[in-house]
Amino acid sequence: MVAPPIELADIFRDHGPAYRASRAGHLCLAELKVMSAIEHCRTATLGGHVEGCDECGHLRVAYNSCRNRHCPRCQGAAARDWLNDREADLLPVGYFHVVFTLPAEVAAVAFQNKAAVYDLLFRASVETMTRIAADPKHLGARIGLTAVLHTWGSAMTHHPHVHMIVPGGGLSPDGVRWISSRPAFLLPVRVLGALFRRLFLEGLVALHRAGKLTFYGPLAHLADAKTFVRHLAPVRRKRWVVYTKPPFAEPQAVLAYLSRYTHRVAISSRRITAFDGRTVTFRVKDYRQDGAARHRTLTLEADEFIRRFLLHVLPRGFHRIRHYGFLTGPNRKAGIERLRRLIGEPGTAMSREHSTGATSTETSGCWSRWMQRRHPPRSCWRRS
Repeated sequence: MVAPPIELADIFRDHGPAYRASRAGHLCLAELKVMSAIEHCRTATLGGHVEGCDECGHLRVAYNSCRNRHCPRCQGAAARDWLNDREADLLPVGYFHVVFTLPAEVAAVAFQNKAAVYDLLFRASVETMTRIAADPKHLGARIGLTAVLHTWGSAMTHHPHVHMIVPGGGLSPDGVRWISSRPAFLLPVRVLGALFRRLFLEGLVALHRAGKLTFYGPLAHLADAKTFVRHLAPVRRKRWVVYTKPPFAEPQAVLAYLSRYTHRVAISSRRITAFDGRTVTFRVKDYRQDGAARHRTLTLEADEFIRRFLLHVLPRGFHRIRHYGFLTGPNRKAGIERLRRLIGEPGTAMSREHSTGATSTETSGCWSRWMQRRHPPRSCWRRS
């Protein structure tokens, strides 16, 4: 007999009360709300409704969801709804995946100043992409992108980084042509890393001077301006790595890929393999290893497991999914339709001249596959 799957909510219901009691006065309101929402999600506590089948007339009672953005149960449906809304924004071009990551010395500052530093991470990474893309020496175009904040590593440690999904090209400065990137190259990552480091550190120092950063515990000494500058000195000399992946096989693959990032939480229930009331075992990836050795399991005390999960509770009202460039604005839909026409019309789409000698026809042909996305069948269940 197959054992029932272990849900994150099971761990919170079993060990959550003891965790709250042992840390009374040390948990913020946002963390307490997340714990309560996950524990009560799809239980009688939140009420329910009756669903009926249109074909057979069978009725069943379904309990309501908490709809908290940190709840793994609720984010699957939220991701599907969000993707249906964003499907109209897809362009018939290749899409790149770009990742901007903060070094450990700065991540510690970010944890104590989540709203300010996470927002700076968005601003610095997006300005880096748009500025380098607009440079005539590189792409020379106005790009659009979707950015998603993640704050965790595979083991749920604090690891803030931004994932970007970027169309392979952009609008020319005069606004009349689509400029395509190379089929497997968007922008130079070393140039991106250097500019990102400068913009972020300048912004971080500005936040400190404006008194918008707070420090406590082992970082309390960083409240002094000179000490803070000395703390950042090694980071200024370090190379900040920007990671980029090759384009997706076809635009539809972007939707499936994006759904795994936009509404992901620190850990999904399917990664949890065991819970004995005292310890939690779950699957992790060790990115320092290759092949089968990369996948392993990690066992933590239940207290430590919950603590790591709560590291990633975002400030109230903070937007972790953001759109920029031609993917935003009041006339976004009309602009997207115009871009589709520019990409599809001969003579309006062009590519940068590269050493490969690829023509605009050859470059645009790399992204010619454009099939209509197939939606999964809807359930016959309706709410009564």
